[in-house]
Amino acid sequence: MKFAHLSDTHLGYRQYGLGEREKDFYEVFEKIIDKIIEEDVDFVIHSGDLFETAKPSPNALLAFQKGLLKLKGAGIPMYAVAGNHDSLMRKDAIPPQVLFKKFGLKVISPINTNYMHENIFIAGLPFYPNSQNKNLKKKLAELSEKAANHEKSILVLHQGIDKYLPFNNELEIGDIPKNFDYYALGHIHKFIEDNFGNGKLVYPGSTEIWKSDEVEDLKKNGKGFVVVDMSSPKINIKRVSINMPREFITKNIDFNNLAIEINSLKTLIKNFDKKPILNLIIYNVKNNIKDIYEFINKELGDLALMIKPNFKMKEEKSDLDIILKQNKSLDPKELLANKLNEYGNKKITQLGIELYDSLSKDNQELSSKLIQQYYNKMLFDKNEPNNEPNTKKNQIRFKEALS
Repeated sequence: MKFAHLSDTHLGYRQYGLGEREKDFYEVFEKIIDKIIEEDVDFVIHSGDLFETAKPSPNALLAFQKGLLKLKGAGIPMYAVAGNHDSLMRKDAIPPQVLFKKFGLKVISPINTNYMHENIFIAGLPFYPNSQNKNLKKKLAELSEKAANHEKSILVLHQGIDKYLPFNNELEIGDIPKNFDYYALGHIHKFIEDNFGNGKLVYPGSTEIWKSDEVEDLKKNGKGFVVVDMSSPKINIKRVSINMPREFITKNIDFNNLAIEINSLKTLIKNFDKKPILNLIIYNVKNNIKDIYEFINKELGDLALMIKPNFKMKEEKSDLDIILKQNKSLDPKELLANKLNEYGNKKITQLGIELYDSLSKDNQELSSKLIQQYYNKMLFDKNEPNNEPNTKKNQIRFKEALS
């Protein structure tokens, strides 16, 4: 018995606002479906963020329907959970995956948490935010009890785990039940394969470059999916990589050699089948950034889909540069978390990170809900240390602080 495990396809994502990038995601998904059928698997697991948003475009819905019908024609069922991008994060909201139940998609949800595929117990849950951590752990314990009655079992989740995602995680590694044979994880966009309990824990990673910082993982592990063989007691995992539609190129350029370096880059990309994304870091810049930008755009504009220049002034050392150097990271979420950690309160740090995520997406509804949940817990939980008594005065003070 073998199956394909993929995640984070983000269908409908129009990266940089470019229709060409949206089509790239569809192209990769189509290639993956064809490759899965070629691998002759028994079933498929998709562990979340099938779509970029909980309200996908018609093109995104059609791209998935086409792939699902191909699988159905080959006699290969798909089991799927909703990720954070697939979910509206409000009570009674349903993910877009349910639209495809009549086409054969087997949706794993809080109401229908498990299926049997022959002798394999497949169980899971959709994405739960950190604010629902207790409920998530309770449901995981319930699934663990059910799995104990089966010889082979798979747990499907779309969650960040502290061991692999130090910041903005929803679970600690100790929260995961240890009696499953395979852990089909989603949410982290890089490929991770680890031993856990008596089985294997795998994040297959995203199927396309969703953020530019995923380029390094692309070079190391490729983008694609995994094929898992559970025929023998020892689980065998095979990584299957798919060629990306276009190149992402990052290049450091000394301003003093700008013309030579740009000409060299021009020679490299002029024969590409598809225009690449260029991330250019130009250092030792003295002035005239506008002129430099115009020169780069004139030389490379017709050959690149997008050019992202980053200018570093000569011997420029800002406060931000010092902070970045001290933290050895360019990830703003990590910088935020490091600063919030100074308060020594994990819940404040988590709230800050979740608000960063929701406000970055202009999700005011979720942001307000997160703040209200934090307010309720900190002011109403009598077991919470260092909290003042629950008084009307405290409630008024808190609401004034938010206004």
